[in-house]
Amino acid sequence: MSQQRQIGVTVLPEYLQYEGIEAVLDNLMQRAGVTAVSTSPYVMQLADEQTGVREPPADAGAGKVRLLDRPLWKNKRELWVKTSPSFVPDESLYAGLRYQPAKPDALTHSEGSIVAEFIQAAQERGLEVYFQVQAAIPPGYRVQFGGPVEEDIPRLPDGSLPRKRVANNGSLASPHIIEYQHALIRDLLNHYPEIDGIRFDWPEYPPYFLDSAFFDFSDHAKQAADRLGYRFDLMQSDSLALYQKLNGGLTNFDLENWLSEKNQATHFSSWLNDHYPGAAAMLLLKAQLSKELLAGFRQTMNEAGKDRMELAPSAFPPPWSLISGMNYSLAAKYCNSVSVKLYGMHWSMILRSYGEQILSANPGLSESLLVRALFKFLDVADSEPPAQLSEIYYPGPDEAHLTGPDAQKRKITAARKLARPMPIYALAHGYGPTEDFRTRMQVATDISPDGVWMNRYCYLNNDKLDIIGQCTAGCTT
Repeated sequence: MSQQRQIGVTVLPEYLQYEGIEAVLDNLMQRAGVTAVSTSPYVMQLADEQTGVREPPADAGAGKVRLLDRPLWKNKRELWVKTSPSFVPDESLYAGLRYQPAKPDALTHSEGSIVAEFIQAAQERGLEVYFQVQAAIPPGYRVQFGGPVEEDIPRLPDGSLPRKRVANNGSLASPHIIEYQHALIRDLLNHYPEIDGIRFDWPEYPPYFLDSAFFDFSDHAKQAADRLGYRFDLMQSDSLALYQKLNGGLTNFDLENWLSEKNQATHFSSWLNDHYPGAAAMLLLKAQLSKELLAGFRQTMNEAGKDRMELAPSAFPPPWSLISGMNYSLAAKYCNSVSVKLYGMHWSMILRSYGEQILSANPGLSESLLVRALFKFLDVADSEPPAQLSEIYYPGPDEAHLTGPDAQKRKITAARKLARPMPIYALAHGYGPTEDFRTRMQVATDISPDGVWMNRYCYLNNDKLDIIGQCTAGCTT
């Protein structure tokens, strides 16, 4: 990585196909002043609702309001698509594995070369180039495509499968997931040895729904717990007790006590250890599993002769990182940086989903008390919380995100403190109205001295690209 402050944008291959490589690079460099770009090893084509998936992602239904700022084929801001790998995978690397790479097809052969051409063109212009791939969703090229078989799905404390998910991650303890990821790394580095780094998304258990916060009680996790010296039976019984408390045993008295605490998130681990030590141990196990996953990625890259190539994952901010397994201190031993997601539209979606589940499971619970408790613990906004959950929802394209400069700063500051000396990048999201994006982009720039990344080019109209350039002007020297 260069010594200049990194200003990056994720631009996925469909825009290279649709707008053209040079047009995209002109936009990013002349308007936004970027120093780095990230893309993925696939190519895309139009499909229909029966054979494709929605672009942009629907986020388990809540995100169906999302539209692209930069239209794609037929000038569409919402479309159904399918993908193909941009390269011909080396099948020998995956021999005998449960998971196999996506099959190359006619689109691979006709348009797949555009990814390599983009890498070369961007580097010739002095940009650093990264791949963004999924950490635990085989085949790993794109978030909407793929996922684990049932045996590798994370489980709840009672052993059941989750009812609803946004992130279709497999168990981080599954050897089948891990073996596939290592093969994918080798394959990508063989085909694209010139990239500057790999940005793995979700090397954790993304807690979009309350149930997801209680992963992972799969057989794979039990084996890992036994290997690492944890008491899986205590972890399971205490986690189940906490789950049942939140889903039927929560009272207004509990919420009032919780709200009386000054620093809920800071003291959460201590409180959990005092009341549900097995659940606290599960958080430690998740952190170990995430660390081992990242350590394996690093070792595989080193073994491929790429010890100087960057490992740069993206992850949830504190306090979600406590329950997702992303321990920034442990990650710093293996990663060159971590990008911390400041996704306001997801914050409101998560808060709403947690609140609805808890409220429906606990008759008589005060909705206003619950909302206040969630706002305080998750620390998502600077403003006072509303009285009702109905006022918290996934914002439409023209609605501001639920957030605030101080809340974002606290999250980045907490991550930086844990990660030192590893750089922490604020990862801002381009979705939303232009002026709201300006505010959020300026905050991300101000609070992240190491650099900032934007996700994604599809939500960055030309005005937003100009805003990136204005906010980061003078920051790259």
